[in-house]
Formats: sequence, structure tokens, C-alpha cells
Amino acid sequence: MKTTFEIQNLKCGGYAHTIINKLSHIADIENITVNNESNTVSFTYLNDSAIKNSKKLLNEIGYPVVGDKNNIITKAKSYVSCTIGKINN
Repeated sequence: MKTTFEIQNLKCGGYAHTIINKLSHIADIENITVNNESNTVSFTYLNDSAIKNSKKLLNEIGYPVVGDKNNIITKAKSYVSCTIGKINN
């Protein structure tokens, strides 16, 4: 199955590398793409556990799904994540 999430805090080009790298470590998730213009991440998944784990991970690295809580700590994490993504890209 395929899903697309609209995510928050996308502020730089480094985020895509970080998001793809982190999500690729979740079991049963493949074909991850990030779209800067629509602020979305898409991927194929095999079960609901993969969806739950991906939402949790996105929040942990600073990119919560639209509608989820987005406090100052989460926003700060997105800046760090973006910087790391730029360095590793």
C-alpha cells in the first residue's frame, strides 16, 4: 500500500536526506520520496505498524504530520535535522 503525509517544519533542502535516511530504517517501509513543494513524504508500506512507527519517527526528528502537535522543541529538532541532512548530503 502507499501513503502520503503532509508534514510540518520543512525549511531547507537538508531535510529530505534526513527523512529518507531515518524512515528507511523502519521495517516494512520502502520507496520513500519527499516533495519540497507540497511538504509531503510518501512511501509504500506493508502494515499499520509501519504507519504508526513512521509518524512517531517523523515527530521525533522534528517533522510531525500536519494535525499533530508541533511545539518549540519539535521545531528546534527540525533545524538540527536539516543541518545534519545538509552535512550528510
